[in-house]
Amino acid sequence: MKQDLSDKRKVYNKNFIDFNDLKTNPLDQFKIWYDEAAKNSSIDEANAMTISTIELDGFPRNRVVLLKEFNSEGYIFYTNYNSDKGKALEVNSSICLSFFWAALQRQVIIKGIAEKVDEKISDEYFATRPRESQIGAWASPQSEFIAENHDFEKVENELKLKFENEEIPRPKHWGGYLVKPVEVEFWQGRPSRLHDRILYKKNINGEWEKFRQAP
Repeated sequence: MKQDLSDKRKVYNKNFIDFNDLKTNPLDQFKIWYDEAAKNSSIDEANAMTISTIELDGFPRNRVVLLKEFNSEGYIFYTNYNSDKGKALEVNSSICLSFFWAALQRQVIIKGIAEKVDEKISDEYFATRPRESQIGAWASPQSEFIAENHDFEKVENELKLKFENEEIPRPKHWGGYLVKPVEVEFWQGRPSRLHDRILYKKNINGEWEKFRQAP
């Protein structure tokens, strides 16, 4: 079967990068772009990001997760530590995050190193999750093979009874990762495919340097 997509083209002309008006720190620049994306009614989940890890079989793998916090250190997301991505990060902590905000014709690509956040931070975040999501963290052996007729509803009901009238504790196999960036690229779509790209890289002194890249 052949599907010809050669005529699928879009003109990018909504904005541009003013290279004289960029923040020194990419995390500050990210906040500006993220805030604009979050306020845009055409963007459903501005905090949705694709994360890429190197799996145990040597292949890269992407999946979409939600960014839950960013600060001066980096970017935080939460997951099951026993999942495929958790196992991958245990062996190779290198990770790539990417955001694509189509309505703004922008993307941000972040290379970094992932490390588990302090257990207290994971506990505090877990406590804010809806009770159904807390139950879900206990109910699912994420990424494991399960029977086609696996009854999640039964497991969920059993857990509801187990934790009835009490706070649900965070499973030890579930928690957050902090991604500390080493490279951050900002991409703005432009006409004629001559897109604006700016790359922030940390030098050997741990300071950020900016470079313009050809589209």
